[in-house]
Amino acid sequence: MVRRIDVTGTGGVRLAAWEFADPPKGDPATVSAAAGSTAAGPRAAGGRGAEGAGSAAAREDERAPGVLLLHGLMGRASHWASTTRWLSERYRAVALDQRGHGRSEKPPKGAYTREAYVDDAEAALEQLGLAPAVVIGHAMGALTAWQLAAKRPDLVRGLIICDMRASALGAASQREWEDWFEAWPVPFATLADVRKWFGEDDPWVERPNPARGEFYAEVMAESADGWRPVFEPEQMLTSRETWVYDAHWEELAQVRCPALVVRGLDGQLGRAESQEMVRVLPHGRYAEVADAGHLVHYDQPDAWRTAIEPFLDDVFKG
Repeated sequence: MVRRIDVTGTGGVRLAAWEFADPPKGDPATVSAAAGSTAAGPRAAGGRGAEGAGSAAAREDERAPGVLLLHGLMGRASHWASTTRWLSERYRAVALDQRGHGRSEKPPKGAYTREAYVDDAEAALEQLGLAPAVVIGHAMGALTAWQLAAKRPDLVRGLIICDMRASALGAASQREWEDWFEAWPVPFATLADVRKWFGEDDPWVERPNPARGEFYAEVMAESADGWRPVFEPEQMLTSRETWVYDAHWEELAQVRCPALVVRGLDGQLGRAESQEMVRVLPHGRYAEVADAGHLVHYDQPDAWRTAIEPFLDDVFKG
């Protein structure tokens, strides 16, 4: 089951927030009717999407402790589906399509700055009634999460940072990304070609990684000439250049809530830097996931759950 809720971000940008949950157990006819309601899709912009098993259940969910999940650059809310399904057993977990991503608005001349992303997440917490929430972020979404926690400590009761560096990456890194986008063989003829290129043929892939292929297949849409990304690569590069040249240690030190830094052993965040991040955080903790790369929650979903669930238990008990 899925429920979409429309959020208004800074500058009036329309954002899509999503709740993913397993179908309710009970009378088959009731479950079937709920599934049909979900399939009907979202209501008009500004309203709530289909409410699954009914508004009473939705209102009950909205009284549960809140969790907001923020994907990384080029990601989308659906990448959190498996995580939000088990989270929804105890919490109200909502994943946000950030501006320029997924089903959210992609204004050609919109702001793709750090401030805009942080303000959007702030607006989502307030409009969804999630605060004070635990905010879980992957990559760029993790940077947004800790910048939000530093700016609005009243909204964030806990923070999970997944595979995001606090150090500056520099101009060479940005050029590598520009060259990488140029190397994409778009349009892809089929989704199988998407999976194969990102999982095997991409020069950035050191060994076959089917999970990576699936990850990128989720951000493709069929067009008249084949499969293309649902985002504009130029907007992704613009978003990235607003943080890639700067270090973000100062904002990390301003986070006052409990925070967990999670890295995949083969990810982009090295052990030394991750442990320094834990040291800088006033209430930092550390976890690592074996056999996982940058896409920790996608590569090893069970180990990811094992890594973060005790932290969530502690934060919500406190």
